[in-house]
Amino acid sequence: MASTKTNPLQFIQQVRGEMAKIAWPGRREVAITTVMVFLMATVTAIFFFFVDWFIRTGLTLTLNFFGS
Repeated sequence: MASTKTNPLQFIQQVRGEMAKIAWPGRREVAITTVMVFLMATVTAIFFFFVDWFIRTGLTLTLNFFGS
């Protein structure tokens, strides 16, 4: 780490320089990744719903069988 201090003007110039290096995504890329996130969240929710349902059904059947 450098121990030299920069003044606020230099800091702002450095921030602007770093911001210019960023490759910002386009509108199409943002839209596609947003749709993919919602799609994967939906698929994951459906998967865990069925896993939970199977475990609950199996456990209920097991407890009813041995509980009677």
